[in-house]
Amino acid sequence: MLLVIDAGNTNIVFAVHDGTGWRGTWRLATSSQRTSDEYGVWLEALLSRNGIKVGDVTGAVIGTVVPAARYHLRRLCRDWFDVEPLVATAALDWGFEIRIDTPDEVGADRLLNALAAHQKYGGPLIVVDFGTATTFDVVDHDGAYLGGVIAPGINLSIEALHKAAARLPRIGIGRPQSVIGRSTIPAMRSGIYWGYIGLIEGLLVRIAGEFGKPLKAIGTGGLAPLFAEGTTKLSVIDPDLTLDGLRMLSLRNQPPPLPRDRTQFVDVE
Repeated sequence: MLLVIDAGNTNIVFAVHDGTGWRGTWRLATSSQRTSDEYGVWLEALLSRNGIKVGDVTGAVIGTVVPAARYHLRRLCRDWFDVEPLVATAALDWGFEIRIDTPDEVGADRLLNALAAHQKYGGPLIVVDFGTATTFDVVDHDGAYLGGVIAPGINLSIEALHKAAARLPRIGIGRPQSVIGRSTIPAMRSGIYWGYIGLIEGLLVRIAGEFGKPLKAIGTGGLAPLFAEGTTKLSVIDPDLTLDGLRMLSLRNQPPPLPRDRTQFVDVE
């Protein structure tokens, strides 16, 4: 079985694939202070509840945009599962060109989304990922990664609004029934939700206009289903896109062997 770890700025997603499908998916808040043993104890209990033994895991792949978390996640794979993980970087064999000015700077999550989206849905397309940041990534007909757009994520916007304005409360995310809010909280919810719908639809139109051809729009990330309710511009909602990208990347690349001294690490960036 393959252990897949997607470490974002807000959450880390752990999943196990048995070759035919996902056996389980679990989330944990991202913390650079959490040790490999803390991950191990927590994950071992969840695997056991799903009928999976630690020894059933024969490979691991990590995708992360949080360098501080990478060390402990690699230690987790070595010390608890006896495998050396493949770590997603731009230097690996992705099976497509990265046609941007600075390929080394692009986040692994964006390349993983591009890989999985093209293999699953063809191209050309745009992947809209509703994460800590809201990203729009353009993939050509041949799978090449062409770059995209990075905008603040909705939770960042909510927190900034609350902190910058003394009388505005922190609000939850939801789809308002009315655009015109008749008190402060409904007005804020409308601005956040319908404002982001406007951002999504506006950027999709502008990206397609610059590209010169129609583009399928694939939504992913935890909030994608919520925003899909408010627009017809998202063709497909695929919550497992990044995990699928990690699994596909592991099929294209061999992980490095376990070192004799497991306390030694070579920087992978």
